[in-house]
Amino acid sequence: MNETAAYGQPAKFDREALGRAARSIQHPLARALLVLTFTTGLVDAVSYLGLGRVFTANMTGNIVFLGFGIAGSGGLPVVAPLVSLGAFLIGAGGGGVLAARMGDRHPAHIARALAVEVSLLGVAAVLAAAVDIRPNAASGDIVIALLAFAMGVRNATVRRLGVPDLTTTVLTMTLTGLAAESPAAGGSGKGTVRRVAAVVAMLTGALAGALLLNTSLVLPLVAAAGLALVTWLVYVPAARRGAS
Repeated sequence: MNETAAYGQPAKFDREALGRAARSIQHPLARALLVLTFTTGLVDAVSYLGLGRVFTANMTGNIVFLGFGIAGSGGLPVVAPLVSLGAFLIGAGGGGVLAARMGDRHPAHIARALAVEVSLLGVAAVLAAAVDIRPNAASGDIVIALLAFAMGVRNATVRRLGVPDLTTTVLTMTLTGLAAESPAAGGSGKGTVRRVAAVVAMLTGALAGALLLNTSLVLPLVAAAGLALVTWLVYVPAARRGAS
């Protein structure tokens, strides 16, 4: 990525090379994605435990919950999953446009995407501090929409990067790879550390979110926004140095 092309022009950003390099958790991008995976646990703890059994990052769960809600099973909501799904899709669409326009300028792309995420999480935290947020009410739906939109932008951004097992929001394929490619299953076990790190990051994020919710809805939101901000401030300068 730091090579120079002919005539003194900067070499084109090599996304595949970055993805290969980031397979090691020692790489700055892998570490940044692990921090964001931790924040997913915080965000989904807020939405599921604090806003009425809905996810704002894990859309697979929302699809299932929506089906249950439509069937009238378990008292599950219908509106909240629809709000989350709609906001997530809009955010992912916006993230896709951002990736198409800025994907070849990696540091600027990540900086812009993280700026959107930090802003939306910050607004959600301020709203939670200023208003009595209740599940199955307009106040709760607004926070759900803010969080889901942020996660949609992030998913589109991370999808563009294509780092294996570090999607930051879902673990199904990560767990599948962990088991299917393990030595016990006849595999090489390559990537085990990265996969375990992703699982631990989301697990501890969810644990921290649940514990912080015992105090208030605001704390896990502030923590998520703060960690996304730190990721922005630490990773983007490192990416710029690597691209120079």
